[in-house]
Amino acid sequence: MNKNSNTYTFLYATALVVVVATALSLTATGLKSRQQKNIEIEKKQNILLSVKKALGVDTVPDRSAYIEELYRRYIVEEYLVDAGGNRKEGEAFTMNMKTQYDIIREINASGISDEKKSELRRKLSLPVFVCRNDDGDLKYIMPVYGLGLWGAIWGYISLNGDFNTVYGAIFDHKGETPGLGAEIAFPKFFNQFEEKQLFENGQFVSIRIVKGGVTAGDRHGVNAISGGTITSRGVEEMLKNCLTEYKPFFEQQKTNAKIQ
Repeated sequence: MNKNSNTYTFLYATALVVVVATALSLTATGLKSRQQKNIEIEKKQNILLSVKKALGVDTVPDRSAYIEELYRRYIVEEYLVDAGGNRKEGEAFTMNMKTQYDIIREINASGISDEKKSELRRKLSLPVFVCRNDDGDLKYIMPVYGLGLWGAIWGYISLNGDFNTVYGAIFDHKGETPGLGAEIAFPKFFNQFEEKQLFENGQFVSIRIVKGGVTAGDRHGVNAISGGTITSRGVEEMLKNCLTEYKPFFEQQKTNAKIQ
C-alpha cells in the first residue's frame, strides 16, 4: 500500500486510535480496583480516627494492612437503622451518605407536610459503626454529611455509651478554602468536640459552632473557624440535620440500657 496515500493515513490513524484506546481502557480497568480499595481504606481510616485509633498511620510502612488490621480489631459491628431507630436490612459500610443527606434536606425543606416527611423518613437508612476499646468500652460512630462554602463536607462523630457525650470526631471537605474553611479537617478544630454533649435536660440540642468563641463551661458549643463562617455554619447544620435523624436510635438505646 502506498504510504503516501490518504487511505494509508486513514487506516494508520484508525489503528493508532484503537491501540491507544485499548491501552487506556485496560489501564483504567486495572486501576479501578486499586482506586476502589484506596477509597475503602480511607473510609475505614476516618471511622477509626473518630474513635482515636490509627493516629500513627503516617509512620507505618504499609498503611493499608495497618488500617485493615485495626478495623478488624476494633470495629466489632456495623448496621443500618431506620427513622424509628430500629435495625434494618442493608450494608452500613457501603451506604451512600449523600443519598441520605438528600432525603434529610428534603425533610427539612420549607412547606413539607408531616405526611410527606413521614414518607421521606421511611426511606432513610442510617449507618452505625460500633467500636470496642481494649477495655471493653463501646463507642458508637455515626457518619454525617452536609454542605460547606464550596461543596460537600462530611465526617464521623463518635459517642460514648450514654448516647449523649461526644468521644471523638473527624471532618473533611471537597474544596473549602485553605487556611479558612479547610481548617475543619485539622485536629485543632475537630478535637474541640470531645466531651461535648448533644442533649440538655433530655432535649436534643446538637452542637453549636460559635463565632467569637465559646464561654467557659459550654457543653454544647465549639469555637468557629476564624474567617470560615459559612463552612462553620455548614458543620453546625450538618450535625444538627443528620444527628436529629439518629435521635430515635439514641433514645431507644438509652431505654434499652436502663432495662438491662
